[in-house]
Amino acid sequence: MPSILAGLVMTVYFCGCNSGEEKKPTNSGVPGAGFSTAGKSVQVYTTADTGNLRLSLTGTKAFAPAGQPLESNVSIFVNPDKTFQTFLGIGGAITDASAEVFAKLPEAEQQKMLKAYYDPQEGIGYTLVRTTIHSCDFSSGSYTYITEGDSARKTFSIEYDKKYRIPLIKKATEAAGGKLTFYASPWSPPAFMKTNNNMLQGGKLLPQYGNVWAQYFAKFIKAYEAAGVPVWGLTIQNEPMAVQRWESCIYTAEEERDFLKNHLGPVMKQEGLGDKKIIVWDHNRDMISERANIIFGDPEAARYAWGIGFHWYEIWAGGDPLFENIKNVHEAFPDKNLMFTEGCNEVFNAGKLQYWPNAERYGRSMINDFNNGTVGWTDWNILLDENGGPNHVGNFCFAPLHADIKNGALIYTPSYYYIGHFSKFIRPNAKRVSTSSSRSHLLATSFLNENGKMATVVMNQTDKPVMYNLFIGTQAVELSILPHAIQTMVY
Repeated sequence: MPSILAGLVMTVYFCGCNSGEEKKPTNSGVPGAGFSTAGKSVQVYTTADTGNLRLSLTGTKAFAPAGQPLESNVSIFVNPDKTFQTFLGIGGAITDASAEVFAKLPEAEQQKMLKAYYDPQEGIGYTLVRTTIHSCDFSSGSYTYITEGDSARKTFSIEYDKKYRIPLIKKATEAAGGKLTFYASPWSPPAFMKTNNNMLQGGKLLPQYGNVWAQYFAKFIKAYEAAGVPVWGLTIQNEPMAVQRWESCIYTAEEERDFLKNHLGPVMKQEGLGDKKIIVWDHNRDMISERANIIFGDPEAARYAWGIGFHWYEIWAGGDPLFENIKNVHEAFPDKNLMFTEGCNEVFNAGKLQYWPNAERYGRSMINDFNNGTVGWTDWNILLDENGGPNHVGNFCFAPLHADIKNGALIYTPSYYYIGHFSKFIRPNAKRVSTSSSRSHLLATSFLNENGKMATVVMNQTDKPVMYNLFIGTQAVELSILPHAIQTMVY
């Protein structure tokens, strides 16, 4: 395994007071109250496409009193007195594909992978896990937890998951120190519950199976918890507007709203699972506002919803990353949480495992999503094989780590390091801090951790190195960032 402390990504930590839970910006009333950079040094970690820097410690510099910023200079401004959302965590999905590939690795490589993702000191400290409720495209085949037609769910069993998936989830939890925030998503109800009598190719949930399907969710949660996997929450439906050639199911906004308020929400409460967080939408940024307006605009439905999830595949469809739509939902419904629930680089090509723009897509999305109110960020498969699978319909994709099964070795892609610039240094319960850049080619975000350390992530999207000043009040430090690099400053 290459050192994860090599690269050109930069994170900055600042000392300050513990953050609260409020979502709106807060102001202590006294500039700089509870936070001082005087006498402090900044540790700079970098990942870059030139050289061998991968989450590497590339410098330590001290803050010093600063004068008026010059318009001709590039500056990043951090205001610790203005804080925003509370951070939930960062992680990835443990799918059947990830678990099956993991099982094929030699034990030494398995341990390396677990440390690489979940160890906060030796790895990048993942704290979130998503999984699927029975099969998805990243399974070796379609399956459910019941025999077809069993509307009473008497045959319900998660035995299939106990072979590969649940053991990996438990090992990941152990590697993370005993705790992960775990949630699940269905790709499709069983075929007999759908209008097309098929788990694939879309179709809709038949109205008479609303409560049956909701009870299936409850069965899943109870079965996983009985197997030793605590469940934090769930999403109602993966990509409810996409008719896919793999497992899929369509809900209009009104249908999802009604399933939540008439079936899933009440069933969760009746089954003693009312504390489980329910996430709506779980699809792209393009249509997120309409879904939020319909569901959160209904008080009966909204009371069951913890928040709204989103993906990034509108970019793949030829559009722009619609970060403004995330901001719009956050402003319209500030009491609801935003969660990035899935993203990956699509259309696998073995020749592009080290393709740098794949990593920059992560950095650009994470910074903008966090700056627009997102509390948690979940990548798709944590591990795939050298062909971008297995996938039972040939929908092969990239992951941050791939396994060369023939040689029994892990392949670390640049995306792994870019994600690590956030997940390693921004920890659960951190508070986002007001951060801005004087030039659009540098993206930046900051979080104040519970231990009083600040992490500022800066990303350079250009072909040239950039000198810039990091300002915190009247103190500043002069730094530089390589072309196509990301940095985390910690102080």
